[in-house]
Amino acid sequence: MSIPAPLSLTRTAGPFVFVSGKLGADPSSGVIPKGDIRTQTDHAITNLEKDLRVLGLALSNVVKTTVFLTDMANFSTMNEVYRSRLPEPFPARSTIGVASLPDVDALVEIELVAYNDAGPTA
Repeated sequence: MSIPAPLSLTRTAGPFVFVSGKLGADPSSGVIPKGDIRTQTDHAITNLEKDLRVLGLALSNVVKTTVFLTDMANFSTMNEVYRSRLPEPFPARSTIGVASLPDVDALVEIELVAYNDAGPTA
């Protein structure tokens, strides 16, 4: 029997929404494409976008992201995809190199903070 992780996928605090990190798993199959930082980054952003939509928000509401990379050599490619998916003005961002992520094939994980200018969602 698996024990649920002690976290919320999203958490609202006033007008801010915090979305837990998403790996680059395919949104339909849940499979992480091995060794493909471009596709994993795109999938991670799509997975974050889905969580935002549930709350009536979009990527344009994002004010801060944190990107975790298992290999900083992938920074340039990740940044290309990130630039193509996130609207200007771009959110503040930190990018951190990590030794590993929760799935052995995961190359990237992205978390975010969004601002709900319509007020609290819950």
